[in-house]
Amino acid sequence: MRQLQHLFFSCVLFGMIKNYLKVAFRNLWKNKGFSFINIIGLSVGMASAILILLWIQSEVSYDGFHAKRDRIYEAWNRAVFSGELHCWNTTPRALAGAMKKDFPEVEHAVRVDWNNRRLFSVGDKRLMAEGNVVDSIFLQVFTFPLLEGDPSTALNDVHSILLTKSLAISLFGKEEAMGKIVRLDNKENYTVTGILKDLPTDTRFNFQYLLPWAVNRRDGNDDREWGNNSVRTYVLLKENATLASVAPKMQVIKQRYDSTESHWEMFLYPMSRWRLYSSFKGRVEDGGRIEFVRLFGIIAGFVLLIACINFMNLSTARSEKRAKEVGIRKVVGAPRSMLILQFIGESVLLSLLAAIVAIVIVQLSLYGFNQLTDKHLFIPYSNGWFWLSGVAFILFTGLLAGSYPAFFLSSFQPVKVLKGTFKAANALITPRKVLVVLQFTFAITLIICTIIVKQQIDYAQERDTGYEKANLVYHFLDGDVGKNYELIRQELLSSGVATSICKTSSPLTTSYSDTWGFVWQGKDPNDKTDFDRFCVDQDLVATTGVKLEEGRDFDLRQYPTDSTAMLLNESAVKAMHLKSPIGQIITNDTTHYHIVGVIKDFILQSPYEPVTPMVIQGAASGFFNCIQIRLNNHHSTEANLKKAEAIFKRYNPEYPFEYHFVDEDYSRKFDDEKRTGTLAGLFAGLTIFISCLGLFGLATYMAENRVKEIGVRKVLGASVAGITTLLSRDFLQLVMVSFLLAAPLAWWGMYTWLRNYPYRVDIQWWVFAMAGILSAGIAILTVSYQAIRAAMANPSKSLRSE
Repeated sequence: MRQLQHLFFSCVLFGMIKNYLKVAFRNLWKNKGFSFINIIGLSVGMASAILILLWIQSEVSYDGFHAKRDRIYEAWNRAVFSGELHCWNTTPRALAGAMKKDFPEVEHAVRVDWNNRRLFSVGDKRLMAEGNVVDSIFLQVFTFPLLEGDPSTALNDVHSILLTKSLAISLFGKEEAMGKIVRLDNKENYTVTGILKDLPTDTRFNFQYLLPWAVNRRDGNDDREWGNNSVRTYVLLKENATLASVAPKMQVIKQRYDSTESHWEMFLYPMSRWRLYSSFKGRVEDGGRIEFVRLFGIIAGFVLLIACINFMNLSTARSEKRAKEVGIRKVVGAPRSMLILQFIGESVLLSLLAAIVAIVIVQLSLYGFNQLTDKHLFIPYSNGWFWLSGVAFILFTGLLAGSYPAFFLSSFQPVKVLKGTFKAANALITPRKVLVVLQFTFAITLIICTIIVKQQIDYAQERDTGYEKANLVYHFLDGDVGKNYELIRQELLSSGVATSICKTSSPLTTSYSDTWGFVWQGKDPNDKTDFDRFCVDQDLVATTGVKLEEGRDFDLRQYPTDSTAMLLNESAVKAMHLKSPIGQIITNDTTHYHIVGVIKDFILQSPYEPVTPMVIQGAASGFFNCIQIRLNNHHSTEANLKKAEAIFKRYNPEYPFEYHFVDEDYSRKFDDEKRTGTLAGLFAGLTIFISCLGLFGLATYMAENRVKEIGVRKVLGASVAGITTLLSRDFLQLVMVSFLLAAPLAWWGMYTWLRNYPYRVDIQWWVFAMAGILSAGIAILTVSYQAIRAAMANPSKSLRSE
């Protein structure tokens, strides 16, 4: 008997579900236009959220593949310079050994040198690759899998080298690379002792090869000076060790080995925070990439919410058409809970259909989105967690979108509905207004933010760099370029390729060195001003176009003693409090430099920051890495580069001719901000699109509900323009309310964002006016189509009584 009862209830339940599905599909098909609007709006919102969530997942999982991630730390410095407390992550080469010796909690300490570009030669093949010199235990700390070789011994020999799979293929093709010989920089032969799996995109490391630290030791680059911060040091703590036990000892380790730095501190920074939080203000974290993650997480949430609001608005707008259905179901005994379940089920079904469309949109958009974000995002179809989270995402969206309509529709009183006294429009006007206002508030906020971000980027790009970027290229001093520099220089000039040439320590767009060790007359012994250090042989002004404020440029031909000359920028003169700088002596270590000129400040690093004090040392420094070449603008760039390549090949035949345009390097400084602005603009456009879909649907239902009123007005002489204005006015009022809410929100958000940039644009009133006019115009255009169509309809049809 009990089994028969269970069977009976199962059949009843199955029948109800089947009936609800039929009703749901019938409603979707009967209202194809509004079903299309609902599905498209939801799918675009879901696709936008999925793209952002894929990006966020990539950011938060950065370097998350390392097996010992929870025990890996990076060593940082903390000290006062130029009157402010600074934190940075380059450390002395001697630190790793000292930590291993002094701290029993440390299992391994590994050093990673700067990325080095080297020439690889195998037979007739020549190519440049970037990699690192690391301690031999590197692969025992970090999980970069070896496809071939033993991670515990692969870097034990001074002549061993590890290659990534892609570099091995580039060098050896399909041949076996293990045990083969490669020649580096035409100097030394190395044996391939391991093949690394190609690095994933979500890691801070970027190397194609690894060399053992013994190479630095052999070449004399293993100095023990605690004042030379030139490598990154990573620490693996033992399993039973805690950061709290190491932190006090780490804080004073610098002072233990360098008694001159009594206020210098060091600390360990956990791997889990490297990517998102590595920005400090004083002793505390101050933003970082986590701000972008939070921002786009909020955007994802709001875009999805706006899509769900469309569903709510359109579902409740259609309430009058479904009111009788609800009334009849209640009369025949359907409880409210079953009605709620029915409407929730319909929204989940619609959410499922939208999710299928969203996946198609995401798949089609991924290539462009990856180009925009500089990532390699993909949909992990083979991952079970993806499908599980996908189901949860669909259910969540369906519940969010269908919750309000379900509870609202199920609350109808059958007596009023069946008597015809129910009027949904009057009951729903307040909730619908709130939802529309929410949609456009977010859309207008994004529009304002996008305009201000674009202004900030333009403002920084238009800032005077202090030198002439056009027609200026540089080439690294690779191979024999340094040895044959004078011959190359003379030929470039005599052939008409260049009008001026100089050697520098770094490109004009970055700093390779800084120091607080300069001494000058009248310097306060406690002065810790940090100076960017730049080195030039001669002809800096003629080649780069920097402007002299006083004095002269380096000129070794006329003044051989200019090898120990020095130029200061304006900020350096102020920092040193020099009233008459020309001729004064600046000492660095044992070298005495005499000041021959002062140049105007030029931007070496961030275009958003004030220019820092800079010293430019003469040729005696010997610290040169680049040739700066001012191309002759009387010839085409293509012709100049073709001749230059032939000259470089003549004097440096083993190396490729790799030139870099200074203006392109400078433009890359704006990539992050451009990417943020483009993404904000993209999602602002999508938000407007989704919101307008909702407005279009609401305007259509409004026109249908007021069709007889419109007919009466036309019969009484109302014009098309008057009726269109009447029908559009309510929506325009809602958009203006949204603007009033969005304006202060956007101002606060942009004011907070701009505070991170000392060199920033002012927030101007016309930006808000433009956003308000733009949003109002879009709303009017969206609503006007249906309003004009309704106003132009023949009143005889709308007033005909069946």
